[in-house]
Amino acid sequence: MATQTQSRNERSDKGQGQDQGGRQMSKREGDENLMQPFDDLYKYFQDYARERPDVVALWCFGIGFALGWKLKPW
Repeated sequence: MATQTQSRNERSDKGQGQDQGGRQMSKREGDENLMQPFDDLYKYFQDYARERPDVVALWCFGIGFALGWKLKPW
């Protein structure tokens, strides 16, 4: 009786977080709907900068100008 419950537990363990080799799988593997806001935002900014480099350059210039004006050393 104990061997039957033990073998059932081993089978259920293999289905939960382990692959066929018995190694632990991370929860991120195979989960394509995982939210990654910083990676998504970075990729979106890269795509936007490739499509509209003039707008991004003007924003960078404007931010640099405002920071330089407010943080001037003298």
